[in-house]
Amino acid sequence: MFSHDRIWAAIDALAARNRLSASGLARRAGLDPTTFNKSKRSAGDGRPRWPSTESIAKVIQATGTSIEEFTRLMRGDTPESVAAAPRAPALAVPLLGFAEAGSGGYFDDSGFPVGQGWDEIALPANSDEPIYALEVSGQSMMPLYRDGDIVIVAPGAAVRRGDRVVVRTREGEVMAKILQRRTARTIELASVNPDFPDRQFALDEIEWIARILWASQ
Repeated sequence: MFSHDRIWAAIDALAARNRLSASGLARRAGLDPTTFNKSKRSAGDGRPRWPSTESIAKVIQATGTSIEEFTRLMRGDTPESVAAAPRAPALAVPLLGFAEAGSGGYFDDSGFPVGQGWDEIALPANSDEPIYALEVSGQSMMPLYRDGDIVIVAPGAAVRRGDRVVVRTREGEVMAKILQRRTARTIELASVNPDFPDRQFALDEIEWIARILWASQ
């Protein structure tokens, strides 16, 4: 059984292994940037706070780390020694900018990438489902996603309330939002950036909706 301190130390070591701060690691995994802050590691009365299994799973996936490698970090192995272990081969993933995503010819009716004009980005080969990458532009997705960040999208993944999603309307508008509510007739989307309004659409106004798996800086 690993202690509270060892698990947090492993998260810090994983961040260092990927040349990230703790907040940068959280952002890469699509989590709130403050998830791994020092202030989040203990309650006001001094009781230890443990990272959730979901957040650990997300950072493992986002960094292409195996469970065995993370376990070694919890045992106290250095990031350098763990990094020396064989790594999974890179996966070539289609990449497109958000600005281009609003144009025609890049997606089929289900939101899968088609046509010409896609670039590529190399990611750890740890996904069993089709994925693609979109490069964020502008400030509308702050504070979770900044200009130049890459969001990894799974068009075939099930989408549930509270998921971060990319949505394309039939008029060609593409946006990253949080799925707030979906009924038989409408879909309600909360903005990632509080400075931008929430949106509501009739279902027949939506061309496709795809879940954001994680983000890479």
